[in-house]
Amino acid sequence: MSLADAIKAKFGIEAECVEGGGGIFDVRLDGKLIYSRHQTGRFPEHREVLTAIAHVAPKTSP
Repeated sequence: MSLADAIKAKFGIEAECVEGGGGIFDVRLDGKLIYSRHQTGRFPEHREVLTAIAHVAPKTSP
């Protein structure tokens, strides 16, 4: 399952993938940065992003 699919399954949110360059991989929710590969030096595990979304937007959790 892709990260976008996992987000949709858990929160009902349609994730938009925007191609970047230079190894950038950021996850934003309503413009707020919730995960940055540049800051961590690695790609996230799905659960990390799902947990971050739940903390930023707990009202979207089922």
